[in-house]
Amino acid sequence: MIVRLFLVFFLVRATYGKKHPLNPSSQPWQTLNGQRPAVIARGGYSGIYPESTDFANSFAMQTSLPDAIIYCSLQLSKDGSGYCLSSLKLDNTTNIADVFPNAQKSYNVNGEEMEGYFALDYTAQQLDNVSLIQNLFSRPSLFDALLLPISTVQQVIQLHPPGFWLNVQYNNFYIQHKLDPALYVQNILKTTAINYLSSPEIGFLKTMAGKVNKAKTQLIFVFKDADSVEPTTNKTYSFLLKDLSSIKLFASGILVPKEYIWPVNAQMYLDKPTTLVADAHKAGLEVYAYSFSNDNVASYNYSYDPTAEYLQFIDNSQFSVDGFLTDFPSTASEAIACLAHNKNASRLDKGKTLVISHNGASGVYPGSTDLAYQQAVDDGADIIDCSVQMSEDGVPFCLDSADLATATTAKTAFMTRASTVPEIQTSTGIFSFDLTWTEIQTLQPVIANPFSNGAGLLRNPANKNKGKFITLVEFLEFSKQKKLPGILINIQNAAYLASNKGLSITDAVATALSNATLDKQSTQKVLIQSEDSSVLSKFSDVPTYKKVLLIEKELISDVPKATVGAIKKFADAVNLKRGSIIPSPNYFTTTPTDVVAELHKANISVYVSVFRNEYIAIAMDYFSDPIVELSTFILPPFEVDGIITDYPATATAYLKSSCSNPNANLDYTILPIQPGGLLQSVPMPPAGAPAPSLNVADVVDPPLPSVSNVSGNVSGSPAPNAATAQAAPPPGTSGQAPNVVNLGLGAMGIMLFTLIYL
Repeated sequence: MIVRLFLVFFLVRATYGKKHPLNPSSQPWQTLNGQRPAVIARGGYSGIYPESTDFANSFAMQTSLPDAIIYCSLQLSKDGSGYCLSSLKLDNTTNIADVFPNAQKSYNVNGEEMEGYFALDYTAQQLDNVSLIQNLFSRPSLFDALLLPISTVQQVIQLHPPGFWLNVQYNNFYIQHKLDPALYVQNILKTTAINYLSSPEIGFLKTMAGKVNKAKTQLIFVFKDADSVEPTTNKTYSFLLKDLSSIKLFASGILVPKEYIWPVNAQMYLDKPTTLVADAHKAGLEVYAYSFSNDNVASYNYSYDPTAEYLQFIDNSQFSVDGFLTDFPSTASEAIACLAHNKNASRLDKGKTLVISHNGASGVYPGSTDLAYQQAVDDGADIIDCSVQMSEDGVPFCLDSADLATATTAKTAFMTRASTVPEIQTSTGIFSFDLTWTEIQTLQPVIANPFSNGAGLLRNPANKNKGKFITLVEFLEFSKQKKLPGILINIQNAAYLASNKGLSITDAVATALSNATLDKQSTQKVLIQSEDSSVLSKFSDVPTYKKVLLIEKELISDVPKATVGAIKKFADAVNLKRGSIIPSPNYFTTTPTDVVAELHKANISVYVSVFRNEYIAIAMDYFSDPIVELSTFILPPFEVDGIITDYPATATAYLKSSCSNPNANLDYTILPIQPGGLLQSVPMPPAGAPAPSLNVADVVDPPLPSVSNVSGNVSGSPAPNAATAQAAPPPGTSGQAPNVVNLGLGAMGIMLFTLIYL
């Protein structure tokens, strides 16, 4: 155990060792005392480790602001020993049922019948045999194997946290069973400082008011759910909230659910804030908020960025809470120290790392729509992207995939056009090249969700069908109007379109770029991306175009010199998946590859995709925090040249922060993780085989086929409407009767296709 704990200390210090003397921000805060908000770690870093273990508390102290506070919720054993554990019942947070099988008991707790295992039924000696477990499925359970004991209050204090907060949640319950929390606290205070003492029971706080030194120990009244009843007064907490002046008589602050301050409606969007913080400050009460967690859906307003939620409570023109009670104290720390008061800041890296949109801001609006692109611009993206698809009548337009079934409402109108194209995908689809542009314009966009519906992580439902699809011409005109630093044009399925549909997507793109005069300038970056080397070679005659090879392999572990040399002949950059740089099997990072270094040696830029804010898309090592993941790829040793993201706002916020500069003299900063760090602290089975190398055969493709003569097209000619597609307004009224494609998909096939996409 000692060896493992030492290892964790070593890993933490290696990752977060760069701290400086306390130097609070000079920016004004709207807290009661004008100081920056406090970070209160509930049970230490309970978002990763079992609550209140030495691991959790030590990790919280190392990864958070230097003045972070460790929070302990008091439970008492049969013989009066104090333990730190939030839950009164031990069932879900410990292995007690294995140690003492079939020993559950029932108690009435503040009017509610509860059955399970309770600390007061066991002596301290018995509880020494019980170990903690992680009780949330979204959090790593591998530390359960370490058999970490329940921490006593004294053990937590012996870690010498910068601040210590003791919460007495069940005073009345323990009194009824001849255990006195007030007496326990008084004995602790004889030898130890308790900076904050809280309780949801007024009677306990009034008892302690005359027994503590209020200059050293602040008394905090905890509000539970609005409809719950406070046991001393038998009044609801919502009723007590109406008379803050009476609370000031026995407490210096209040700890409230975050919804008391920023209510969330039934659709999971923010309502207007209440006046609670202003009212409490006026009464002389500090306000602390709880229920902050990175791995919980708070509100769609935050786009799954946990720092955005913290900022909502401290960086607005109306108020700031005085502190957060959180399971992820490092994220609260970065919001306070790195991101607050930063809205009007400029990028510090001068565009060294490109922020590249993925179908625009596709986490906020349906991808590849006018609104998604506008949002990406508003969010500070350097490069916006268009994955070019072709309509049946030759109009190039922007959409992530040629299959319209998932990103549009095509299933409701064009089921008879469904077909299987094994050259593109194994599943049945409704493909853009089987519909005219006029028909495609009748479709509504649908915000895509890269996760299964079972994950429950919907993307901005209010914007589900907003926006309109745009042609490549409109996209280019938009980018010029917005004076963006650059664009990325992704070209897909060129060989299939040429040989099977008589459409030259490369000619369509080249013509559009030329008509927009983007081949005759160097002010705006033009990135041409494809997984097909022959496509990239088609654009080699324009030296200002930067050619990007998209590596479609799920993962690679190495790029041999021969492959690097082959790539160098036709590409200036590569687009890799995150796992090809830092593998993360089973949601834990492992030893990183040397792929970035190998490519950088050859002066080949490396872009990485796709970054997403949702916690299930992020390895556990990053603490369910998208900004920690971004920093790991952007800062040394990897220093990737661009990140491709569904949420450009998150990347931009990080790059505007002084914490994105690892050499800044700050008291807190965001540093990269050490890949594989968490796994090194626990016994693990042997690692699986590494991902394959990227070989020359994986990157060099045969020449593109000639454009076939389909529906009267002349072989080798541009797409039928390629020239028309360059003019505004968008095409779609060519007068040519649309070809009705019926590939013999029977009724049974249509039914099966419908079920697949429901």
